[in-house]
Amino acid sequence: MSPVLVLLLIAGLSEATGRVLPLVARRPGMSRPVVVGLLLTGTLIESAVIALWPPTAWALAEALQSDPLSGSLAWTPSLVAPLVLAGILAFPWLGPALHLLLLAAVGATLAGPLADASGLSWVAAACCLAVAGFGLASAVELFRRLVARVLAFRVRDSLA
Repeated sequence: MSPVLVLLLIAGLSEATGRVLPLVARRPGMSRPVVVGLLLTGTLIESAVIALWPPTAWALAEALQSDPLSGSLAWTPSLVAPLVLAGILAFPWLGPALHLLLLAAVGATLAGPLADASGLSWVAAACCLAVAGFGLASAVELFRRLVARVLAFRVRDSLA
């Protein structure tokens, strides 16, 4: 397994843990298989979202250019390591302000390579990364809320 994939999985696990821990704290009677299933599913989803951040920003950068770009932006161990640190230091629910600050720092770190590879200014590259990150996070949050509503509806129907 490549170091980038391992780091992406660790970052996804820390993100998923930050989402699942408050749920476990609110519902102490949850079974271990359910918690493990939530952690594994959350890890895969969060890792996929993190992995899609640079390609999505690259696609936005291509949309801003008049001619097609050659190359791409991909995670490297040095670029993904601060993201792992951000996930470990500031779980999304335990420290949202610190988490957002660290994600902004990772985005700023990615803006340089994106600007160099695409020919955009650093500010335009940072905007592409911000829009891509916000769009991906919004899509995951909407999906998460939809699944929660469907599950709550099923539980309500089974109790009736």
